[in-house]
Amino acid sequence: MRGSGHRLLRFLLNVSAWFNLLSAMVGAVGLVVFEGMGIPARWLNGTPFDSFLWPGLLLGVVVGGPQALALFALCGHFRLAPGMSVAAGLVMMTWIFAEIAMMLVWSPLHGVFFASGLAQVVVGVLALDAWPSPLLARDRL
Repeated sequence: MRGSGHRLLRFLLNVSAWFNLLSAMVGAVGLVVFEGMGIPARWLNGTPFDSFLWPGLLLGVVVGGPQALALFALCGHFRLAPGMSVAAGLVMMTWIFAEIAMMLVWSPLHGVFFASGLAQVVVGVLALDAWPSPLLARDRL
């Protein structure tokens, strides 16, 4: 990412990665230490889990890990930072999709976290300059 136009994109990537990392860590601690943070244990029926321990640990590592790596790349101004952010956003979206599919329960927080992952992906793609410009341009054959 170069130039003044990318400062906003870098800022937005930092905000989204911090938000997603902190939410993953709070969720992981809440699931492990506070036994689900008030989430009904019946939501685990039909899943491979009989407690919130493993889902919490997986949330911290599988979702929080890529977010932490994306933040490290962003703070270090590595060229791969936008790509890492896209990957971390895709992991967040996949996690939410899998969680809903396994528990067969939807919460408004699922929508919030899916949207935050999607926003991270979109901003990351923009930062990679991978978005066609103009968006609906056509190639002549």
